[in-house]
Parts: sequence; C-alpha cells; structure tokens
Amino acid sequence: MTNTQLWFRGVRSSKFRHVFGSPAKRERCYDNVKITKNAHDSHFCAVNPKFVAIVTEVAGGGAFLVLPINQTGRLDFNTSRVTGHKGPVLDIKWNPFNDNIIASCSDDCTVKLWYIPDGGLASHLTEWLIDLHGHKRRVGYIEWHPTAENVLISAGFDHLLIVWDVGKGEALNVIDCHPDVIYSMSFNRDGSRLATTCKDKKLRIIDPRTGFVISVSRPYL
Repeated sequence: MTNTQLWFRGVRSSKFRHVFGSPAKRERCYDNVKITKNAHDSHFCAVNPKFVAIVTEVAGGGAFLVLPINQTGRLDFNTSRVTGHKGPVLDIKWNPFNDNIIASCSDDCTVKLWYIPDGGLASHLTEWLIDLHGHKRRVGYIEWHPTAENVLISAGFDHLLIVWDVGKGEALNVIDCHPDVIYSMSFNRDGSRLATTCKDKKLRIIDPRTGFVISVSRPYL
C-alpha cells in the first residue's frame, strides 16, 4: 500500500461540514442592556433555566439586571434591578440547587444572596436574604459548591478564600495560602478539590474542607 493510500485511509469527511449558525432575530435578543464597563476580569453574566442576570453600568453603587430567560426584546430604561451593593458588582452566580437564588460579590467587600421570584422583579430589589462579611478588601470571585447545598466560596483582594455556610450565614473556613491577588478559582466535579490561579504565577490545588494545599505548580510564564 502506498503512502498516499495510507493517508487517505485515515481521513474522513466531517459530518459537521454543512452545519452553520445564524444570528437570532432582534426580537429574540436582549436589547438596550447597559453592560458594565468595569475592568475587573469576570463574566458579568450568569444564566440558569429560569433567568439571565447581567451586571449593568450605574452612576453609584452596584446593580445587576435579572430577566426571565424568555423576556427578550428591547428593555425599558427603568427595568427593575438588584441594587443593594454600595460598590460595583464584580461577580454573580446562580445557586445550582435553587433557580431563584443568586449570589453576588462587590467592591464593597461583601457577598450577598438574593431571592428572585418566578416571573422576575416587579420593582428594584434592595433587600437581600443574607449579607456575608469577612473580607477586608473587595471580593472579586464567588463559586457555589457543586454537590454540597448552601456552601459558597469567595475570593477577595485580601488574598483570602472564605468557605461560607450560607444557610447559617457564617464562615466554615478561611484559607490563607496565597501571597498575592487570586485571579480565578474552580471546583472539580464533586467539589473535593479547588483549583486557583494567583498573581504569583502559580496554580494551586486545595482541599476546601481543610484548606490544605495539595499541590502547587511551578510558576508559569
């Protein structure tokens, strides 16, 4: 068998070669959303089967929109928002165990939990369910535990990770193993490990129950 025959034997036409995407019609898009211009490195958007939440630009404090997922089209300028933070909102995450609960963290050093009724907000929401205080500097990231209900972890610019029991409104563990700003974090599938990246150019694998650092990568370039 020639080299040419061997090469063609291993090549198959892709079954996706005729697949293409097309943009949704305007009435199926969210229009007139003033997305935040904050330079913080976050998604500023979160979605679940009921709602889409988007951090918005506001004159003072911090706010984010919560819209029923099918409420598309052009939004009114006075659309109701979640407006309880005193500083810009830096991250938002829906509770994986309850589609009506969303957590937010902010430049005001707090983490807050909010209840969103079915059908969305009828007016600005200023009253939170839980207000968590523990960080000394702004809180940049939050993540829900994927398998343990009511467990949330926050990463602050004070270089701390705090594991919260949001049902009791108290800290379960404070993890102090980063010498500099935490850039990102993510749980594994069962929540037994937490991976973080840091300004010191290292990746850490942490046991969130004990705070023990299981492994640290060599500094990346």
